[in-house]
Amino acid sequence: MQYQGVLTKMQTEIGNPIQYYLVFENSFLNMNQLLNKEIEINFAGYQCLNCNKKKKIFRQGFCYDCFYSSPAVGDWIMRPELSTAHLGIADRDLEYEQKVQLQPHVVYLAVASEIKVGVTRKTQVPTRWIDQGASQAIAVVEVPNRYLAGITEVALKNHYTDKTNWRKMLQNPTETFDLIAEKAKLESLIPEEAREYFYSQKEDVYDLYYPVLHYPAKVASLNLDKTPSFSGKLTGIKGQYLIFENGTVFNIRGSEGYLVTISV
Repeated sequence: MQYQGVLTKMQTEIGNPIQYYLVFENSFLNMNQLLNKEIEINFAGYQCLNCNKKKKIFRQGFCYDCFYSSPAVGDWIMRPELSTAHLGIADRDLEYEQKVQLQPHVVYLAVASEIKVGVTRKTQVPTRWIDQGASQAIAVVEVPNRYLAGITEVALKNHYTDKTNWRKMLQNPTETFDLIAEKAKLESLIPEEAREYFYSQKEDVYDLYYPVLHYPAKVASLNLDKTPSFSGKLTGIKGQYLIFENGTVFNIRGSEGYLVTISV
């Protein structure tokens, strides 16, 4: 079977294990069903996720021009503390920014490679944690806009990393953490503007289970620009990565906007 389409991040469905779907314009693949099977990936070109032109991808699935003009990739995406929609101030497009920024956001602790702090829209729970390859996560605050989430994250970054070590995550670290105990330490660290939103009673820890047959001892990243054709046996899926038997890993999200042919 052969499938062709433009890569976008895999869609997921919570379960034990999590189900992964690669969705193209006219077809989709349940990636879990391909475990232990040989698959071939061939690079066929680029297509910007914003303007749909066949232009080289610059970052996050966008061509250079769209990356510097689209409101969907403003600086406040990566740095929520820069959000200004709550003040009625536009970055690139106030209507778009109000729609995204002025909705409930969650600041959380998650365990992927170690404990990290992060921000996500409430509607993205638990998708955001799955995309990061987190094994556990707990909500710390739920605030009404992105700015409050951003300043809370900044305060907590003095105590926790905000990055995931993707290599370590894919090797499945076995260190365990008590997220309920970690969260209990945090209330006094939260900025005064956001402290009323601290989840003092809610102690739900999310446990996430990935479809991985075995984890690699070492990982090597597949780059389609350098290796336009690759084949290997799929042995796992975690975060937004496909894991192959020889230790090669392919970051689907890092290759958004790439037109590929997948043969199974």
